[in-house]
Amino acid sequence: MSHITIERQHTLGLPAARQHAQTWAEKAHAKFGVQCRYEAGDHADVLHFDGNGMQGQLHVSGEHLQLNAELGFLAAMFQDKIEAKLNAQFDEMVQAT
Repeated sequence: MSHITIERQHTLGLPAARQHAQTWAEKAHAKFGVQCRYEAGDHADVLHFDGNGMQGQLHVSGEHLQLNAELGFLAAMFQDKIEAKLNAQFDEMVQAT
């Protein structure tokens, strides 16, 4: 299995970061059929995702986003493209106001 880790610092605050993470999950589900489960906490959240050859967690806090994903055999063949797309999505997320 291949592994992807993406980390971003941000100044969005937890409510806005939470909204961006939930929107990301909705798009992943609609576009790729990825199943997501969101666990909201007092100071940080965890979004669990699984499907389409990828599984992992997105840790969301008021200052930080960290995605850890494992790619299955077929998805691993496209790791560079998947990682580039995720990096672009997270760059856009942390720049949003």
